[in-house]
Amino acid sequence: MAAAAGPETGFHRVAVLGTGLVGGSLGLAVRKYVKDACVVGWDKKDVLRQAEALGAIHESAADLSRALTGADLVYLALPIGLTLELLPEIARRADPRALVTDACSTKTKICRIAGECFRGAARFLGGHPMAGREVSGVAHADAELFRGAKYALIREAENSGDAHTAGANPGAAPGTHDPRVASFVALLESLGAQPLWLDAETHDWAAAVVSHLPQLISVALAAVAREETDETGLPLLLAGSGLRDLLRLAGSPYQIWRDIALTNTDNIAYALDQMAQAIEHLRMLLTSRELEHEFVAANELYKMLRELQ
Repeated sequence: MAAAAGPETGFHRVAVLGTGLVGGSLGLAVRKYVKDACVVGWDKKDVLRQAEALGAIHESAADLSRALTGADLVYLALPIGLTLELLPEIARRADPRALVTDACSTKTKICRIAGECFRGAARFLGGHPMAGREVSGVAHADAELFRGAKYALIREAENSGDAHTAGANPGAAPGTHDPRVASFVALLESLGAQPLWLDAETHDWAAAVVSHLPQLISVALAAVAREETDETGLPLLLAGSGLRDLLRLAGSPYQIWRDIALTNTDNIAYALDQMAQAIEHLRMLLTSRELEHEFVAANELYKMLRELQ
């Protein structure tokens, strides 16, 4: 499948390391929207065959060195643990002209390790597309996955301090004039994504609240529903779309979330503590008219969220 005519981003050879849902979607999007860009994939052989058959990549690389050769954009869509393991080798082998960026769901540890490894001309930029799904694999990849989605880009923290306030100006671009970064921002915008600049610590705190906590709440709700379901199939037989909506994230694979929990433990634990307090507060209000205030506040937050998206 030939690349569709599209904007010139400055990237001509894109190495996608990990051609699953996110990496495959990036490959499909680049092939659809970016002019004259060749996409090479690196993954397990069977995954690469599927990615190539679906048109997510132009060619596959049998080894990492070949994938990195000549690539001016290296996109890591790998599990967090494997990304951390490979960063030193990628830093050594990346083309000096290359921008290396990742799509992992936690950023502090990755950006710290990358800062130690990337001492040469190649540039590392941490990233996280808020565009995942509860299903994984290249079979579910979509060129429009990033459209309308926030895309976190990580700047270096300007000063130390409370992680909750260190990135208080999330819309501001970093003080960099590196054309590779500007080209990547342009690429994201051409795919319909909405770049949002944060420092790594602020990202991990925010992601714990709006992404990691919902996942674990869904898992907890599934546990309650499973334990309560009897041999007749109740209460699940009575369930409607509301339960299905809340349990959508329960379909996410543990293999993805294991590394997230291990690399963002403190923030997730904090968010779970806040949730436990909120649930206990609601339990205390079950027979009180004050419960109405909680619903009103929840309605207002929901409206705010809809306006932001």
